[in-house]
Amino acid sequence: MPRVSQAHLDARRQQIVDAARSRFASHGFAHTSMTDIIAESGLSNGAIYRYFTSKDEIVVAVCEQGTDALPKALTAEAVTGLLEHVRSRARDSNHARLVAQIYAEAAVSPQLAAVVQRQLAAMRAAIAELVPDPRRPQAGEIAEAFVALCAAYSQQLAIRGDVDPAPFATALMAIIRG
Repeated sequence: MPRVSQAHLDARRQQIVDAARSRFASHGFAHTSMTDIIAESGLSNGAIYRYFTSKDEIVVAVCEQGTDALPKALTAEAVTGLLEHVRSRARDSNHARLVAQIYAEAAVSPQLAAVVQRQLAAMRAAIAELVPDPRRPQAGEIAEAFVALCAAYSQQLAIRGDVDPAPFATALMAIIRG
């Protein structure tokens, strides 16, 4: 039997993660079974269990594939662009609903909480690096507030649907400028 390439294995694993992400975003973790993920992926039971032993492992894999959509600068244009990106992903792929599910699950899953905490710490560190020089002494506080307000915007999108990012962009710029 021919040997399967690593690229093929990686593609199958990603296919499972993508199927789970879609199902979790539309139905939530509690209302998604392994059977649902198998059906969504179009793969067999054996194929799924080759990569993941449980739904919890798939949840962690979905969460580990965070986004790197942070702004390159803390300008009004870049911050608005970030929020528009979050809004677009919420509309196009229910991403805000998925993030809400991840946060809720992280509250009761230490393994998932550790992943989320690492991602939030990385986001805060990246934002702190972008804080302009006059505000450098408050970079940690600014980054903490920035990430929290972005998470709040995502939660609003998950619950309320389409939400104008303008007031959030204004608030973020006020935090950055002091």
